[in-house]
Amino acid sequence: MDIKVSHCFIIVDDHDKAIGFYRDVLGFQVRTDVSYEGMRWVTVVPPSQPDLEITIETPESHPDASAEDKQKEYDLLAKGLLRGLIFTTDDVDAAFEHIRASGAEVLQEPADQAYGVRDCAFRDPAGNMIRLNQPTRR
Repeated sequence: MDIKVSHCFIIVDDHDKAIGFYRDVLGFQVRTDVSYEGMRWVTVVPPSQPDLEITIETPESHPDASAEDKQKEYDLLAKGLLRGLIFTTDDVDAAFEHIRASGAEVLQEPADQAYGVRDCAFRDPAGNMIRLNQPTRR
């Protein structure tokens, strides 16, 4: 049996700002951008992982969630308390400089970690933490 991740999800407050970051800054491709019954389904794909779609959705994307639950999700997002994404790169320092130049909020400059990576961290436009790491040992 072969089981692989095909989609992961990240919550944002604005699809268009998120697309601008993931497409224009990180270099991902927009695979899907479809509106349906007041909702919008957007996925982006890292070029080196075409089978992995990152679904970008707002709290409004949950049709069965109450207005109160949607507001709680927006509140957690605004506080930066929702889980983010971790990406691997072959040159974390160059990636850091590129992303910092875009104006993204820097959370951590590149640093060598005891667990075998050199990494850095940013926030996407919605406040999600995005980490980039480069393995330093194999």
